[in-house]
Amino acid sequence: MAQNRTGEPQKYKLFTVEHSYFSGKIRAYLRWKHYHGALDDGFEDILAAPELLEKLIMPKSGVPSLPQIEAPDGTWLQDSSAIFDHIEAQHPQAPAVADAKNAPRQCLASYLIELLADEWLIVPACRVRWHFSRSGVSPSHLTFNEQQWGAWLAPDSTGTQRRLAGAGFFETSFGISQADSDTPKGPFEGLGQLGMTAETEAAWLASLENIMSILEHHLTQHDYLFGGQPCLADFALMGPFYAHFYRDAVPGFDLRRRFPLTAEWVERTHGHDNINARSYAQNLYSYDGARLIARPATSDGGAWLPDDVIPDGVQRLISVFFSEMWPVLKIATQCLTQFIKSDAHQMGDELPRKSFTASPGFEAFQTRGGALTHAFTLGGARGERMVVANQMWMLQRLHPIALACTASPAARDWLNGFDNGGDLLALDAMMDGYRIAKQGGKIYSATD
Repeated sequence: MAQNRTGEPQKYKLFTVEHSYFSGKIRAYLRWKHYHGALDDGFEDILAAPELLEKLIMPKSGVPSLPQIEAPDGTWLQDSSAIFDHIEAQHPQAPAVADAKNAPRQCLASYLIELLADEWLIVPACRVRWHFSRSGVSPSHLTFNEQQWGAWLAPDSTGTQRRLAGAGFFETSFGISQADSDTPKGPFEGLGQLGMTAETEAAWLASLENIMSILEHHLTQHDYLFGGQPCLADFALMGPFYAHFYRDAVPGFDLRRRFPLTAEWVERTHGHDNINARSYAQNLYSYDGARLIARPATSDGGAWLPDDVIPDGVQRLISVFFSEMWPVLKIATQCLTQFIKSDAHQMGDELPRKSFTASPGFEAFQTRGGALTHAFTLGGARGERMVVANQMWMLQRLHPIALACTASPAARDWLNGFDNGGDLLALDAMMDGYRIAKQGGKIYSATD
């Protein structure tokens, strides 16, 4: 156990805000690890207020993206997937992903759903947050959104001042009163750059409706994606589902009204203190007249499904990944390869960072038909998206896992059963010899 100079145990320091997309993912995961005794002295969830962003977080990582974490040994990590990998390696107790040798299909499915949650659902998630914050839209959760952002921006202020801080930030940084203008800012600009436009909006929302329906049906039988305990896939889905679909007021009401099992699953997985949600942290009891007799509170005996079983709901989510997201990832990878090999880039130089909008210095490449944009089709609607280099980093991270998992003939046959599934194993050829390197929160091209 790491100790500070006074000899006291040191906790992991997790820097988050409640409304942050990826903070919900890591917070839920760390609560799982801590409950099972895997984190020694646990972790402290620290509000990443503007002062900490300026004086500590930005100097450490180079980017303001959240969450970020400081390990007890001083290691600083940014990006939820990098944090997950580090914690799993350092604290293998209570693993959050199935073993690639013993349950290869469940292992690979977890990472594919993580990619779907992190990099695909972020588009409809941000749409529902900001659409219902626009002027003149009803129902509206603008006041709630101002308050939750103000709680981060001005934590030492009064309630009224916090809301005013949020409102002022929305106007100056996001131009919220002019969200429908020809020059949108902030999330309104980012949605367009990620392919959410008037032409594609209905297709994105139909995709979200389908995913929510799949989850709701799955949860009629199982409390988590793979049975009676959570895994990486559940935690990754907390990114969009906790902060945006559950906590934000308008989509949160809709989730509770139309998808009540999914709302309960969010509470169960994120670690809310809801005794009705039947979490991994509680038992149910019978009484035999003399004593209480405990049993697991969750389905499937409180364990992952045996024999590497893939439930129908998970199978359907992976089908969504390969039918909707994979074609976009494939063309974006090819586009990034061409850019790296072009005269516009020198090997080893920085690439666009993980961002909801075009990265500073790359605007000309990531917008208006630039070299880092590409056409895509969703639900019959055609649009244009910017290339997000972090998605290629996540594919690169996934590739050796996919190879290890598909060493099993059964897992390889399962993967090949999806349209385009076999393409996942040809990633090295798609990347044509280049690699993606990360330093802090910045991304660079590299060679083997």
